[in-house]
Amino acid sequence: MADSDWLADAFEEQRGHLRAVAYRLLGSMTDADDAVQDTWLRLTSADASKVDNLGGWLTTVVARVSLNMLRSRQHRREDPVGDSWPGAASAAAAAGAAATGAAGMADPEFEAVLADSVGLALMVVLDTLTPAERLAFVLHDMFAMPFPEVAAVLGRSTAASRQLASRARRHVRVTPSPDQAGDLTRQREVAAAFLAASRGGDLSALVAVLDSNAILRADATASLAGRPVELHGAEVIARGALAAAGRSGQSWLALVDGAVGVVFAPAGRLQVVLALTISDRRITAIDVIGDTSRLRRLKLALLPD
Repeated sequence: MADSDWLADAFEEQRGHLRAVAYRLLGSMTDADDAVQDTWLRLTSADASKVDNLGGWLTTVVARVSLNMLRSRQHRREDPVGDSWPGAASAAAAAGAAATGAAGMADPEFEAVLADSVGLALMVVLDTLTPAERLAFVLHDMFAMPFPEVAAVLGRSTAASRQLASRARRHVRVTPSPDQAGDLTRQREVAAAFLAASRGGDLSALVAVLDSNAILRADATASLAGRPVELHGAEVIARGALAAAGRSGQSWLALVDGAVGVVFAPAGRLQVVLALTISDRRITAIDVIGDTSRLRRLKLALLPD
């Protein structure tokens, strides 16, 4: 077998894993494939005979390429997009063999294999991290890369890389106090019931979780009418929720500024947040936020298990 054939075969064995890493880092299958292609080009221009661990070398390269793409994206102030939801991600984190088995599949099959372990809320929250935080968290916490190797990708010390991952971890996964945990559990039950009723088109169930004097405020970006809207009363709000029920299938529960809310993120891109105020197991207020500047100021996190 020619050296070029061996190199191509060796790269194909790693492709599934590389796409999984790049997708988690970039949140877009298109960008992930670009990063993987760039990694292949760099491999063909390198002396592979001097690489002791090809898989590790390729992972480091695709991570560096992805980091540069994240930094460029941030510099241009572009919003990350996830154009292949449900997308690829983390079966490869657990075992390289799983990714190798998926590598030869067509894109939809590949995504289906890996999608079960990817949460849309997680991808949305990852987009709120800095590029360095995201890389440290993804490589260490999701792909078990040792911190010295993470540090080499980032060009920082091992200690600094640990701090980045720790900061990202605190941002992504909130650990509430016992009192907060109980309150979040109650909020979660109410918010889940609201979302389920919206998805099911169940007017009576929606009314049941809304306070009779509830208020809904939507900014012009989030409103279907294209202007700020304010609704009063459980039934009026419930009917408005049904009118926007098309969004509910791509909406998920998440922590919004420390309280349970709903994020609408088609194709993995955050567009609308419902900030809920819940009292006595009823929703008393809903703030529907779609304005980009307001969304950027929100603190989003995954719900604790």
